[in-house]
Amino acid sequence: MLISLLSFLAVIFVLVMAHELGHFITARASGVKVLEFGLGFPPRLFAVKRGDVTYSVNAIPLGGFVKMAGEEDPNVPGSLASKSVATRLLVMGAGSMMNFLLPLVLFSAAFMIPHQEVIGQVVVEQVAPGSPAAMAGIRAGDTLLAVNDKLVRNNGDLTRYIHLNLGAQVRIRVQHADTTVEELMAVPRWKPPEGQGPIGVVIQTSDPRVTSVTIPFWRAIPMGIMTSIETFVLFKNGIVSMFVGTAPVEVAGPVGIAQVTGEVARSGVGPLLAFAAFLSINLAIINIFPLPALDGGRMAFVVVEWLRGGRRVPPKIEGLVHLIGFLLLITFILLITYRDILRIISGDSLIP
Repeated sequence: MLISLLSFLAVIFVLVMAHELGHFITARASGVKVLEFGLGFPPRLFAVKRGDVTYSVNAIPLGGFVKMAGEEDPNVPGSLASKSVATRLLVMGAGSMMNFLLPLVLFSAAFMIPHQEVIGQVVVEQVAPGSPAAMAGIRAGDTLLAVNDKLVRNNGDLTRYIHLNLGAQVRIRVQHADTTVEELMAVPRWKPPEGQGPIGVVIQTSDPRVTSVTIPFWRAIPMGIMTSIETFVLFKNGIVSMFVGTAPVEVAGPVGIAQVTGEVARSGVGPLLAFAAFLSINLAIINIFPLPALDGGRMAFVVVEWLRGGRRVPPKIEGLVHLIGFLLLITFILLITYRDILRIISGDSLIP
């Protein structure tokens, strides 16, 4: 429990600090008056004032905030609302942009830290009749060598490459039982029959061996960039899969995320950094959704103003919408937290 708590707090601190620094830096650079930079949510534990800005640490360590002058009222001197549409969108979206950029650093660092990888031959045990694999010519006993020229070293590699290309044609390099090698074409399905998977194979990693790997920085940085892009695609494909009904709707609150963070942390620093990068991309996408109280919700009001030719929604109405949205968000988090606690009591985990 202690490992879970400390790891969770460390990850949340990094994600929140990056997010709020995005708002803070762009606000100051745009001439917006910043009143407070806060880590955590009130009640306040302590604060210091430097210049015109109060820097605070607060009791609820599940987020942070940058309080700016006149966020909805353009009549306040130095207010955010008095700036142009482009400037307001930049300041409001900068937090999510930082959370998109942070994984580039985290994934790169994870590759450079010594970590263990499972390497072996991925062998096909079964092929579902009529599946994309069967129609491509993949047979039981075949060894899957690569997907779109990316080497397949374990089951996880194959799963990742296939889910990156749902609905798109992929080239699968196969070694048959008679040692002949050929390139086969298949289209992974968005909605496969239950139990089949996108291409319809059952696989196992044959003769697996665990090896310690350290990637030099000149290779780790490009790999970190590519992994960040791929993780974003996987997140997008996961959302689409939930909508088409092929993936379960899994939502975790702070308690559930803390549980998973602790489980990942026990695997090492590298996996923890990679998990933090994944959470950062999740935070960036969720925050940009046009939901009240989130950055995307505030940006939506700016876009509405632009579409109305500069006519603003009255500040009181916008503030009320965000307040209601915040209360609904807190209610949702409490319900998810209750479910997370019940799951932990029952001994289940979000990690399969």
